[in-house]
Amino acid sequence: MINITIPKPDLTITKKENPEGSHTYGFTEFHLITREKGGIFMFYNAEDELLFVGKARKLRQRIKKHFDDNVSVIKNHRKEVTKIEVCIIDDPMEREIYETYLVNTLKAKYNVDKVFFS
Repeated sequence: MINITIPKPDLTITKKENPEGSHTYGFTEFHLITREKGGIFMFYNAEDELLFVGKARKLRQRIKKHFDDNVSVIKNHRKEVTKIEVCIIDDPMEREIYETYLVNTLKAKYNVDKVFFS
């Protein structure tokens, strides 16, 4: 049996109720997410329910794309996201393993790929 430990987030950003200036769906701290590093990210709702898990070679661009893109799996649920957790993981194979593990262990609500539970 393989034992996988869920990584602790390196960064957590939360939605602001009344953000001032430029923002994306209430998130004002995208600038804190690294541009150059890869890892995994998790979107949560107000009840701390895991909505979506993703991975990326460049985290900031990929996370922002989920809020701008018309083909994102969460496009109809963007307003539901209240917290984003980011874990820096350099190795692409480790990112893949963590993503699949988190989707299936924590049963991410809107992940449709890599699902082994029904």
